Amino acid sequence: MAVSDSNGMKDIVALCKRRGIIYPSSEIYGGFANTWDYGPYGVLLKNNVKAAWWETMVKHRSDIVGLDSAILMNPKVWEASGHVTAFTDPMVDCKQCKRRFKADDIVDDPSTSRTSGTGRRCPECKGELTDAQQFNLMFQTNVGPVASENVTYLRPETAQGIFVNFKNVLDSTRVKLPFGIAQIGKAFRNEITPGNFTFRTLEFEQCELEYFVEPEKAEESFKYWVKEREKWYHTFGINSAKLRIKAHDKSDLAHYALSVSDVEYEFPFGWSELEGIANRGDYDLTQHAKFSGQTIDYTDDEGKKLVPYVIEPSGGIDRATLAFLVDAYVKEQVSRSAGQQVSEGNEERILLRLHPKLAPIKAAILPLVKKEPVVEIAKKLYEELRKEFFVEYDESGTVGKRYRRQDEIGTPYCFTIDFESVDDEAVTVRDRDSMEQERIPISSVADFLRKKLQ
Repeated sequence: MAVSDSNGMKDIVALCKRRGIIYPSSEIYGGFANTWDYGPYGVLLKNNVKAAWWETMVKHRSDIVGLDSAILMNPKVWEASGHVTAFTDPMVDCKQCKRRFKADDIVDDPSTSRTSGTGRRCPECKGELTDAQQFNLMFQTNVGPVASENVTYLRPETAQGIFVNFKNVLDSTRVKLPFGIAQIGKAFRNEITPGNFTFRTLEFEQCELEYFVEPEKAEESFKYWVKEREKWYHTFGINSAKLRIKAHDKSDLAHYALSVSDVEYEFPFGWSELEGIANRGDYDLTQHAKFSGQTIDYTDDEGKKLVPYVIEPSGGIDRATLAFLVDAYVKEQVSRSAGQQVSEGNEERILLRLHPKLAPIKAAILPLVKKEPVVEIAKKLYEELRKEFFVEYDESGTVGKRYRRQDEIGTPYCFTIDFESVDDEAVTVRDRDSMEQERIPISSVADFLRKKLQ
């Protein structure tokens, strides 16, 4: 069964640290804010999530091209986009415990309102809160040797890099409406209350698509992309019962948006946004044309000029990775089945039932004993497979313990070589999820993986 405990993310965090998936950043110095480092298996998992997004959104489509824009941009970009004046959150401090909170997250406490006259008290110590102050979420930095000159910002989103390159893409490619520009990249937000492991962090990776359409076709395109983005999570294994679409009320829309729907996942800490799909209208291109003095429009085949509307699916790679981890986490009792050639005993096991395309390691090569010629055959198979797949060779401990290690990092298949392999030139392949085992020829192992990883 999937993990569900009173401590929320406790088991996931522990597994990630133990198995080299995610570490606290700067841990030897006590860590830093809400920053995290992806370990040897975590970076493979995260790269696989990015590759899956890119493959779906760019590689398999003829109407979308890619981009990789700079993190540092001319500060006028952020004036035009509205981030300098509007990218803020109201912040309050507790006068007693000095904790800081988003004002919007503070709810009235009836037990204190009767005695203090106000129900807006510190959620930690019930202390008095300061008045709300607007807090800009952008990290400010300087370019050049004089700190007071050339102020700019670390980008809080990747979208603006796409918008300011709209004309460049038009001039250098043969794209025609409707078309999209996709990007994966780092973004930075000085969050007031980061938390919930890697869900909300100071730096993160975004996967964003800006899909440009004729204005009259914008709402139809918006509905299409809402369905497409929900389907993507299902395709890569997310439990449909834990996924939902939440439309924003008109009163809650950002200043640039005509309509927005979020793809939400039910984490142990509650329903939270994985990505948002927005109809941004022509706001961004119009603003950049105004602030830059450049003409930013599109000319159709009949010579008609127009400013396209844009539909934006914008998600977080870190959030998606976390959702895949949470959804794949399973703790279950093991009992030997008739299909097992190697006993795994009766015990509890933890595994990550990750989609094979997302799994960090695709297969493990396990010699049953550390003796020749078993080891020689195992190492030869390992060397052949590693040219094409991320695979591991492991000869340490009992084969049962090695299975457990691979289960915990989500490896879908283990190939065990034994003395019989010398005579029949075959290996035992063990399936992660079912623990079923079968004998297949060594010569067919690579083809077996190719088919399973399609």
